[in-house]
Amino acid sequence: MALTSFYQSLVRKKPMVVGESLLEKYLGKWDLTILGIGATMGVGVYVLSGEVSRNYTGPAIVLSFAIAAFASLLAGLCYAEFGARVPKAGSAYIYCFVTIGEFMAFIIGWNLILEYAIGSASVAKGISNYVDAITGNAISKFMTELLPIHVSFLGAYADFMAFGIIFVITLGLAFGARESSRVSNVFTIVNVSLVVFVTVCGCINANFEYWQIPAESVPSGYGKGGFLPYGIVGVIKGAGMCFFAFVGFDVIATAGEEAKDPKRSIPFAICVSLVVIFISYFGISAALTLMVPYFDQDTTAPLPTAFHQIGWIIPQYIVTFGAIFGMFSSLYGAMFPLPRIIYALAEDGLIFEIFSRIHPKFRTPFYGTLIAGLLTGTLSMLFNLNQLVSMLSIGTIMAYSIVGACVMILRYEVSDCEEDELALSGSEDTIIEKVSMLFNCSNLTEPTKFTSNLVTFLVTLYAILSTWMSMVISQIGDKVLEGDILTTILLITPILGMIIVMTMISRQPKSSKELSFKAPFNPWFPALSIMINIHLITELDKATWIRFAIWVGIGLIIYFGYSRRHRKIQTQSQENLNE
Repeated sequence: MALTSFYQSLVRKKPMVVGESLLEKYLGKWDLTILGIGATMGVGVYVLSGEVSRNYTGPAIVLSFAIAAFASLLAGLCYAEFGARVPKAGSAYIYCFVTIGEFMAFIIGWNLILEYAIGSASVAKGISNYVDAITGNAISKFMTELLPIHVSFLGAYADFMAFGIIFVITLGLAFGARESSRVSNVFTIVNVSLVVFVTVCGCINANFEYWQIPAESVPSGYGKGGFLPYGIVGVIKGAGMCFFAFVGFDVIATAGEEAKDPKRSIPFAICVSLVVIFISYFGISAALTLMVPYFDQDTTAPLPTAFHQIGWIIPQYIVTFGAIFGMFSSLYGAMFPLPRIIYALAEDGLIFEIFSRIHPKFRTPFYGTLIAGLLTGTLSMLFNLNQLVSMLSIGTIMAYSIVGACVMILRYEVSDCEEDELALSGSEDTIIEKVSMLFNCSNLTEPTKFTSNLVTFLVTLYAILSTWMSMVISQIGDKVLEGDILTTILLITPILGMIIVMTMISRQPKSSKELSFKAPFNPWFPALSIMINIHLITELDKATWIRFAIWVGIGLIIYFGYSRRHRKIQTQSQENLNE
């Protein structure tokens, strides 16, 4: 009984009820769209294109961005549906809480805090590095002499510029999100204008021979030339890296509690922003590889370097300074959700109550914003950009996977609370009848408690099989290409299992509940999103997993030491018992 009670306390769910919010509702659909674009289109557009095209894909980077955009759209559609269902601050944390339960929701929310902090710190560091590059590295040289850091896993010096940038954005968010949002909108518009400018200039200077460079003209170590110098394998690897360039659109869902009409504006903003971001990345990467051969791309500041190489000096400076504006809009978008995740956790009593307090005048999560700024600023000051980027991703991808699973589960939720007869009489069924229930051979049209629980189990099984498949591909996938029979069996087994599981899920009756937005092709699109995200997780390096384990360990101490004694939400069953 004690173990049962303990388990039930971990999986208790938050009622899917949206009450009055203390946060100011000021965001329209275009505000949310601009917020999503600004949060996503930052360091990636100004740095990633050069690195990926030079070392992984060549001109085929445009294909990598297309694949990454499709994968991101799958996750985005799931976020759009859930954002319309539960327009609350907290994003994936709230979605997980109302679908899976408190413990997993805490883990997701706790990891999102780290991910948003690292993401913001990396953008601030990127701005600092860009300004340093403009001055000929004079800033870094001066600070290395003045305040050096002689610790192997930290940066070379204390970067007070990055800390100061975070501090300014933090004050703007704390003392008035509406006003700071207007400034961010201006920066985002400048950012998009800059992308259009670079794309047009790239078309003017396009040399399509750079997409067909013969192998004998390619330096050693840079592939075989042509459009696919690194082959299809390079395109897939590049797509994995490009996927992270789309991370950030979920800020739209996080802002749901401050949206004027969230059920319509959140799906609209997510879909439009992802399309705009893909077109922007496609245009930038195509322009770069048409202006300069892929093997001559600069990996730190590709856009200014490309214009310098073709002799366009004025556009070079326009792009250099415009990039700083673009990264400021990205920094605002990256920092915006962090205080709201902290606020959502604190509001439920899972972290310290002071972070849930809303300022009576500014109507912002004031203390949560300040602590978020302090955490982010410290990270940006002490770590270098490469270290920050390597720490990014695992929590975000986990959140994407959880949201996809939640969308699948809720589509098959039971419409009423009555126990269905199938669940009660299951022990007397024959094996054939049980199998027929798995495939809904009786063609039920309304979900029952049995079918709902079955789908939850099958979604969990699908995630396990996806992990199995991804581990085989990432660890010993090359042996499949070599014709190793055992490895082939290890790969085919989970694939066949996933097909059977998905067939079972698709046969179950769906909820007839009306929604303002539904992710299309459910359960197939969410399932594909889960599979892609799990594969990306298995590709992460050991250092990322070690940092993840340390952070989760700290979170578990807080959860079992503080959260379980201060949590505020009760399960529906507990409320009924009290009545």
